[in-house]
Amino acid sequence: MDKNIDITCFSEFRIRRLIQSALLISISILTISILVLSSVPPVNRDELTHHLAVPKLYIEHGGVYEIPSIKFSYYPMNMDILYLIPLYFGNDIIPKYIHFSFALFTAFLIYYYLKKRIGSLYGSLGVLFFLSIPLIVKLSITAYVDLGLIFFSFASLMFIMEWCEKKHAVRFLFFSALCCGVAMGIKYNALILFVLTSLIVPFVYIRSAPAESASSFAAIRHAIFFVVISALCFSPWMIRNYVWKKNPVYPLYHQFFSKQTVERGKETGKSISTHYTGKQFGPIALRKYVYRETWWQTALVPIRIFFQGEDNNPKYFDGKLNPFLFLLPFFAFFRYKKKNNRLHFVFEMRIMFLFSVLFLLFVFFTHDVRIRYLSPIIPPLVVLSMFGLHNLVERARQGSSFLGRLLQYTVLGAIIGWMLCMNAGYVVDLFKHVEPMTYLTGQVDRDQYIEKYHPEYAVMKYANQHLPEDAVILPVFTGNRYYYSDRKMIFNFSLFAKIIKETNLQAEILSELKKRGITHIMIGYELFNAWANNNFSKQEKIRIEHFFHKQIYYLYSKNGYGLYKVE
Repeated sequence: MDKNIDITCFSEFRIRRLIQSALLISISILTISILVLSSVPPVNRDELTHHLAVPKLYIEHGGVYEIPSIKFSYYPMNMDILYLIPLYFGNDIIPKYIHFSFALFTAFLIYYYLKKRIGSLYGSLGVLFFLSIPLIVKLSITAYVDLGLIFFSFASLMFIMEWCEKKHAVRFLFFSALCCGVAMGIKYNALILFVLTSLIVPFVYIRSAPAESASSFAAIRHAIFFVVISALCFSPWMIRNYVWKKNPVYPLYHQFFSKQTVERGKETGKSISTHYTGKQFGPIALRKYVYRETWWQTALVPIRIFFQGEDNNPKYFDGKLNPFLFLLPFFAFFRYKKKNNRLHFVFEMRIMFLFSVLFLLFVFFTHDVRIRYLSPIIPPLVVLSMFGLHNLVERARQGSSFLGRLLQYTVLGAIIGWMLCMNAGYVVDLFKHVEPMTYLTGQVDRDQYIEKYHPEYAVMKYANQHLPEDAVILPVFTGNRYYYSDRKMIFNFSLFAKIIKETNLQAEILSELKKRGITHIMIGYELFNAWANNNFSKQEKIRIEHFFHKQIYYLYSKNGYGLYKVE
């Protein structure tokens, strides 16, 4: 009997070693694949309008300065500042590697947490699952900032767990607040993290502190400490925006901070022009009237995001997750018993589950849901998913018969294989879309690669080569992708529309443009024509056509985009 037990244990050990090796190989292959996908010129929208464009302007200017025509320049920029270094040396691919490194840092936190509680095998599986989730892969090959937000958000939550476990040593609460403050300095979405963790701190203190020392006063004191440290870390960006716009979180809540300005405008009868335009639809109304969804479809959005995500489609949340992120966490709470110190794990899991649900609902009721807005809940859900798998495996091991255990193990193996294959399929499809090898092997050069994804690049390249350095371009229906332009651009479509709509004479249109220092116009023909047809009368369209043919000078056009000189 003892010999059989030894043989069984030895077999299990060999199987675990084999699985562990397979997981490490898979993680290595995935990491190499992401690095290959990242090694192409940046072509994603937010890279070209914000995360690389603004740092590039800072380099050209010689320092940080206000850029009123680019609303994104008022966002916090803890991650974007890191991109300044490689951009200064002319490299715009290394920022993608920097961004991906924060996915690896988050994966390490997941591994550390899971190894400590349920073993290295689940830690490795959690790493592979996290890094291969479609949204994480997509973010990992871009110079965005969301992976930094994910890392510092999860680190803040983990330090709160450590704070509870280490008998409320203040250093862990300090590190948690520090991470929360850094996260807010990366992206405004972290304000939700700030609110939730500020509420979680007193809650977990009351629940985890010894009865004789726990008090409401101590809980509030810890919460205040957390809030102050987080706010101090975030304060440089608030001070900057207050100096520039009298709003510390501009452009958020600008209707509140600019209330006096608006009231003065009403009193004088003058219209006040600001960047804030307000929302025509709330998030619920948007799904009803724009996306034509029924009430029950909208109500199921918090569930649908795990099953119906689609890249570049706002109706389907502009991103893709994995259904098992929704299904497996429920098994994390399956038949836990008060032994092996697991009761403490249940408390931690409840905190992560509560954080994820509240974060999701907060976004659902305040924003048109995008998967990226929800990204801080992904690591907690991955951890809960691994706990759920662990419980299912433990249940299978307790089966009374060999055939019953074999059947349950087979089902679990199929679940894990299905879970990972869905992610692997996305990576394969991404290779087909990005086509990194055509660039890396020299089949296409840098200009050809960029132009394939952004047809306006050809006109922008012409402007860089032929326009004087002091040229000022007004882009119209070009996507506001500034990064590849070496000439100053003023993104103010409302100004152009107002001039065209309210000015009666072609000469006056020309005068209004020159008055604002605009020397050239870059225009996307297809969208401009559709806009003009929908917004102008026949006589007005004749006047616009005359303006473009007689009042400004055609320079160059390609791929449906044109460049004109204001003369």
